[in-house]
Amino acid sequence: MSLFEPFLFLFIPFLAWLIIMYNLLVRDNIRVKAAWSDIDVQLKRRHDLIPKLIEAVKQYAAFEASTLETITELRNRSEHSHHVDEIGEAEVALDSHIKQLVMLAEAYPDLKANQSFLDLQHNLTDVENHIQYARRYYNGAVRNLNTRIDTFPDLLIARFFRFQHAEYFQAELN
Repeated sequence: MSLFEPFLFLFIPFLAWLIIMYNLLVRDNIRVKAAWSDIDVQLKRRHDLIPKLIEAVKQYAAFEASTLETITELRNRSEHSHHVDEIGEAEVALDSHIKQLVMLAEAYPDLKANQSFLDLQHNLTDVENHIQYARRYYNGAVRNLNTRIDTFPDLLIARFFRFQHAEYFQAELN
């Protein structure tokens, strides 16, 4: 029996454990990125519907220009933000203003009966439901990654390879 055999007996399982833990951290990190990509796609779909909604409402009702400008500004702020919390804040405000616009628009019978407006309302509701589902999945993926980064012994590998905590997406869209 050589001097290195006991060392190999301990080193090989340690190396296997290290590889497995690293791969699990990478997997969880990729899941977070993929889940954020799903949210981003849904937000883009929603942002694409907003100008159509504004145009439909403009044709039937004379709303304050400031309301429509605010919606456009919030949409742009969300699209150009790079941090999850900033996007969440912009989306919550945007959601509130869109709901206000739709509620005001419902006071106009011609607009309420317009098929394209009804289709836009339906599409917005559908997109918001998809955003909610994607947000739940994303926040679950973030929870899993953050838990792995914070629990022993995985935290040793996470810190050594500089894995970062992910931010939760807090936007509650209804």
